[in-house]
Amino acid sequence: MSLAMTSGPEGLDVDPTRAGKPQQIVTFKVEGRTFGVDVGAVREIKGWQPTTPLPNAAAHVLGVINLRGAIIAVYDLRQRLGLGPSPVSRSSVVIVLDLGERYGGILVDAVSDIVDILPSDLRPAPDVAGDGDDVLTALLVKGDDVVALLDLAAIVRETTHDMAA
Repeated sequence: MSLAMTSGPEGLDVDPTRAGKPQQIVTFKVEGRTFGVDVGAVREIKGWQPTTPLPNAAAHVLGVINLRGAIIAVYDLRQRLGLGPSPVSRSSVVIVLDLGERYGGILVDAVSDIVDILPSDLRPAPDVAGDGDDVLTALLVKGDDVVALLDLAAIVRETTHDMAA
């Protein structure tokens, strides 16, 4: 499933085929923070397995795994967000995502839930990223938690900063 998005009535990115209808996001934790991605982008959730490192890869690229014959690049979301490398534990998981023309995986601390949302529940993410490196599409307030919705294309993009590391 593709992540084709358009600007919604509040200027936020929403799936045009589901405008005004409930959508689902998968929420997960990284360094105690809650993030989410559209459930339609998630191919599977699997336990951690060691990766094969790639030469000259960006700092947030852990390497690749073989997933039933498909080679999947695995990205350290914690590192990509500038929070340092992820410590791997029993609860660490890789969320395998459909990135359009390919698949990729993001390493997260734990998967939390699948949440129903409406486009009207979303709030604009503040523009705090430097060098045009914004990785958030919107924010969602659920109880006491703020869920940051990720821009998957930005997460897997290699940045100049990463290449220098």
